Amino acid sequence: MSSSQCFKNPPTLSSTCGEGTVQEFGGLQTYITGSPDSKLAIILISDVFGYEAPNLRKLADKIAGTGFLVVVPDFFYGDPIIDFNDPNFDVNSWLKVHNVDKGNEDAKAVIAALRSKGVSAIGAAGFCWGGVVLVKLASSTELHAAVILHPGPITEDQINDVKVPIAILGAEIDHMSPPEQLKQFGEKLSEKSEFDSFVKIFPGVAHGWTVKYNVEDESAVKSAEESHLDMLNWFTKYVK
Repeated sequence: MSSSQCFKNPPTLSSTCGEGTVQEFGGLQTYITGSPDSKLAIILISDVFGYEAPNLRKLADKIAGTGFLVVVPDFFYGDPIIDFNDPNFDVNSWLKVHNVDKGNEDAKAVIAALRSKGVSAIGAAGFCWGGVVLVKLASSTELHAAVILHPGPITEDQINDVKVPIAILGAEIDHMSPPEQLKQFGEKLSEKSEFDSFVKIFPGVAHGWTVKYNVEDESAVKSAEESHLDMLNWFTKYVK
């Protein structure tokens, strides 16, 4: 996860952006948007920049607009990466504190909280760091569907353990998860007849394009929105 691509185009974080509200949920401060009475929920697991990224919250609101309850937890406990170029910042120390195993346990608590409020079907999307958390979650049947977007380093063994419908959306320009590797994962997943899978490589875009796009760049926005539509279609199909 220490690839320089992870830290390019950092968002300007905002605690007040979005149409939803921030509440404690499952033990974590969480951005929540959509109908609180919905029986269908989506968890968004952020990249290293955390849950206050405006484009991520905008996406959460977009998903909520189709009828889902959407939760975006703060898996970093108020400590996202803000400035990778800060000479006092040690990314390896940060990753030890905010490791994906801890993220996985925290996500399970969020799933339990959703179940306790009567949600009957849950999907999740994970971006970069969040994709590594999500591939582990997808090895159980607690989720109804998963969408992994430009993931951090995941392994073939983790892919082999997946048990739920999964879509992987990758970038043509990605040193963390090269297209060739994601295509191999797709071949492995296609051998599993018990659930559906989908791998798509987006041309001309780089790692992080789904949430770190420049809103002024029409082409970048178009590619990001295409990935959002693919994700939403996957959830609509399987989280019901």
